[in-house]
Amino acid sequence: MEQIIARQRTFFNTQATKDLKFRITQLEKLERILKNNIPALDDAIFKDFKKSAFENYLTELALLFHDIKDAKNNLRRWSRKRKVSTNITNFPASSYIIPEPLGVCLVMGAWNYPYQLSFAPVIAAIAAGNTVVLKPSELPSNTSAIIAKLVNENFDPKVFKVVEGGIPETTELLEQKFDKIFFTGSTKVGTIVYKAAAKYLTPVTLELGGKSPAFILKDANLKMAAKRLIWAKYLNAGQTCIAPDYVLVDNNVASKFLEYCKAEILKADYSFDNGNFLQIINDSNFDRLTRMLDISKIYHGGKTDKADRYIEPTILNNVSFNDACMQEEIFGPILPIIVYDNLDDVFPKVRALSKPLSCYIFTSSSKTKKRLMNEFSFGGGAINDAVMHISNPNLPFGGVGDSGIGNYHGEAGFKAFSHYKSILDKPTWLELPLKYSPYSKGKLSLLKRLMNF
Repeated sequence: MEQIIARQRTFFNTQATKDLKFRITQLEKLERILKNNIPALDDAIFKDFKKSAFENYLTELALLFHDIKDAKNNLRRWSRKRKVSTNITNFPASSYIIPEPLGVCLVMGAWNYPYQLSFAPVIAAIAAGNTVVLKPSELPSNTSAIIAKLVNENFDPKVFKVVEGGIPETTELLEQKFDKIFFTGSTKVGTIVYKAAAKYLTPVTLELGGKSPAFILKDANLKMAAKRLIWAKYLNAGQTCIAPDYVLVDNNVASKFLEYCKAEILKADYSFDNGNFLQIINDSNFDRLTRMLDISKIYHGGKTDKADRYIEPTILNNVSFNDACMQEEIFGPILPIIVYDNLDDVFPKVRALSKPLSCYIFTSSSKTKKRLMNEFSFGGGAINDAVMHISNPNLPFGGVGDSGIGNYHGEAGFKAFSHYKSILDKPTWLELPLKYSPYSKGKLSLLKRLMNF
């Protein structure tokens, strides 16, 4: 590990990565490698999850190709020196800000979207002019292997290197000094990463999770709300950090909403054979999820098959905040429904939970939209939709509080891996005596006027 990082640091110090042509060349290489190996990428992720080629492209590869295109098209604008105004105190002078790469970066990918959540931060890091060590999650072993093969066989390890492994390798990586660490995963592991980074005062971006709520108000378009929420919830078999974790629905429309949700599930006909449903990642997560299945509250679904790590798309009704499914992020195909009579009664209970990564609000009331946006803290979200905010590169993506630190996507990703150097550029042909000794009452009076005191 030390040798990998030392070589990358030596190469970074040659200033080669600061050249925009060099960065674009690396991005184009990654794009070409991914496009030329789509069948192999499809095969690996199917072996790990039974994820279809369609969903692999929709939820992973398409987003990466878009990120690369966005970076190539905007890199010159993102990286240019930006002039800012200069205050009267520094007259005469010019002031500007220069984006510069941080250096050697560690990206730690997540298992649930192993391509997208590994390569998207890498694209941002390379665009910003850094070198990268990527540690993909070891849980989907086939995708980890294909990621390592494609990168290590095609990239100079001084620029981009993949390190595979589990806890021992991750621990050793975190003992090294990096200039930036980007982690996607659980809050529990995020805390470990944050502690390791603190030893070297290394800046971090933590993309975590949480219990992301969806509010269904009585004035919502219930049929469309059900259609969009069901798709968002059972995408990737619910193993999505921004999936709606639970739904709060007004009692006046709860029965109708539940009927629409069940109809959407039946219409989708989720199954491995149809290519629109996935396995649970491993046995431990399967066991964790099945413990949440309270038989007395199953409205729809509930069937399981441990041998195939299958959990049927399930809706739990009449759920309370004290139930097992409300004690942790679900991260699976189980959707709890909490029915409320008054938003004022349930809203404090939602706010009492940790700040979530996302929030979704379905309503036609501008007043309600404004209230929930203003009063409830969360990473990001959507009004009358779910999950799709992640597809807009102009919206920075990230959490707040327990759901994360920092953000990325588009220019926000470039900024996450950059330092913005502030420069005051002053000529030598004039120097006002105001700040120099001897001090006087006259100088103090002028100083106060100049500085608006």
